[in-house]
Amino acid sequence: MKDYLVRGIVESKNCRVFACQTTNLLEEARAKHGLWPTASAALGRVMSATLMMGAMNKNNEKMTITINGGGPIGTILATTHSDGKIKAFVANPEVHYTYNDTGKLAVGVAVGKEGSLQVIKDMGLKEPFVGTVPLQSGEIGDDFSYYFMASEQIPSVVSVGVLVNDTNEILSSGGFIIQLLPNATDEDIQFIEERMKDFPPVSALIHEGKTPEDILKVIFEDVEILATQDLFFECDCSKDKMATALMTVGKDEIQAMIDEDHGCEMKCQFCNEKYQFNEDDLNEILKEID
Repeated sequence: MKDYLVRGIVESKNCRVFACQTTNLLEEARAKHGLWPTASAALGRVMSATLMMGAMNKNNEKMTITINGGGPIGTILATTHSDGKIKAFVANPEVHYTYNDTGKLAVGVAVGKEGSLQVIKDMGLKEPFVGTVPLQSGEIGDDFSYYFMASEQIPSVVSVGVLVNDTNEILSSGGFIIQLLPNATDEDIQFIEERMKDFPPVSALIHEGKTPEDILKVIFEDVEILATQDLFFECDCSKDKMATALMTVGKDEIQAMIDEDHGCEMKCQFCNEKYQFNEDDLNEILKEID
């Protein structure tokens, strides 16, 4: 099944909803980055939440999510232009922890919680919107729920999950978000709280074959789906962009690359694509700087 997200509304319960499947794009990211299982789970949860947040924007504004909780995984960064395409990485992909009591992937241990979740929305204005909140658990879902409440004053349920098999491949990945509208009542809140009690892990539902629409209908029988969007892991790096980045290191450093190494290699942190620059390439960059 292809990766996609849906957004909808539940008028009877005064809330808007989002749900997504991101299994294939996470498997692509896992292969590109050599992710170990817990790193896969952390990155998959962040990408699912980021893509659903992107679907909340009316324009194709750029959104960048950065999480660093001081744990062994280091920084997690994901960015999208709200067009269904996402690129992302973790600083340390070779991280794997499980909880002793449940055997589940210990994302909170890998991420840590002595840090922050930062959301940057670039809407094409002079200054981008930046919202930063302290991490609550490092488990990702709770942290995004807290962000919506603390930074945007929107009570939200955020559920994201990843299932990985014994050979590290991604079996399922996705999530859903429920956001109360301003006219929500105490009864609406109570209904959602009751539905969320003992609700199955979203990764298990996707692994069973349930679609994003199916998952929302399990929660709300009368959900109205308003739009769908296909999702992809796609990087926009290029040799030209790498050359522009090289210019920032300065003429002396570039000249040293020519004299000592007769060229250099640059690697994109988002997709691990490698770009070779020979002496002629570097001399052209020096001319551009001049």
